Amino acid sequence: MTVFCSQLHQRLATPLKIGSFEVKSRVLQSPLSGVTDLVFRRLVRRYAPESMMYTEMVHAAGLHHVQGLSKIMDVDPNEKPISIQLFDCRPDFLGEAAQKAVAEGADTVDINMGCPVNKITKKGGGSSLLREPETAVAIVRAVVEAVSVPVTVKTRIGWSDDEINILNFAQRMEEAGAQMLTLHARTRAQGYKGEAKWEWIGKVKQILSIPVIANGDIFSVESAVRCLEQTGADGVMCSRGTLGYPFLVGEIDHFLKTGKQLAPPTPVERLICAKEHLQALWEYKGDRGVQQARKHLAWYTKGFVGASDLRDQLSRIETVEQGVTLIDTAIAKL
Repeated sequence: MTVFCSQLHQRLATPLKIGSFEVKSRVLQSPLSGVTDLVFRRLVRRYAPESMMYTEMVHAAGLHHVQGLSKIMDVDPNEKPISIQLFDCRPDFLGEAAQKAVAEGADTVDINMGCPVNKITKKGGGSSLLREPETAVAIVRAVVEAVSVPVTVKTRIGWSDDEINILNFAQRMEEAGAQMLTLHARTRAQGYKGEAKWEWIGKVKQILSIPVIANGDIFSVESAVRCLEQTGADGVMCSRGTLGYPFLVGEIDHFLKTGKQLAPPTPVERLICAKEHLQALWEYKGDRGVQQARKHLAWYTKGFVGASDLRDQLSRIETVEQGVTLIDTAIAKL
């Protein structure tokens, strides 16, 4: 059973203030490319209704050059609180995109300065901005001037072990007007490998006055509490731990507010959720949604007898009916 001190409980049970905006949860769902669409966010929000959700990251240049909004900016008018994440290296494009994000209903605008993927960094976005702090400052200032909602930044500790510059970088983001910083405690060179270096989150927290959110290796209630105790962070953001497990944000949120752990979902409950996820993706995106569902179904099908065979079959489904039949058959055997 996970436990944490009463002083920490009192601090984390209070709302999170992001500039003028208040969130009644200190557990956030990370933006994940190809994952955190409207369907996924609805599932996470079912178990964490007060947590901040993030869209997949949106390319500001794409919004500038193409008429109409990107589908990944789809926001349900009823889903609050919600943030739209943007990436690019051009301050003017990002300011323009931020205005469109707010018009779509974003409560905050987040700027991605941490994505390690080559196709993003080669365009000057994501974690490449850690090497271009002047551009990063100009971006934050431009977006702050363009919108009235709080502007936040998500980044990493540095480009590599030889280029860890997060302390200076974080200070400059705050000075430029960022009102919250989420720190994935890995370098760009690490990608998602090795352990997150949580000690850097603690160092950043000590020098900033804006909220600092811890990100990296948050896979359970226990790891979230341990990270918060070690770093003094103002909250945690869940990323890969929610793949095939949209219950995680709610489990952590419930514990931080009550000091009590929820019982984990059974394999049957997880499969029921997987089936709902598949059906909702099909209704939202058609055949493309079924194709996208394959990876989600693979993440759900773990930890029970027959999971491997089921996962293999689900990875090859062509229709929603095939997937539903396979899942229902598996449920009947558990």
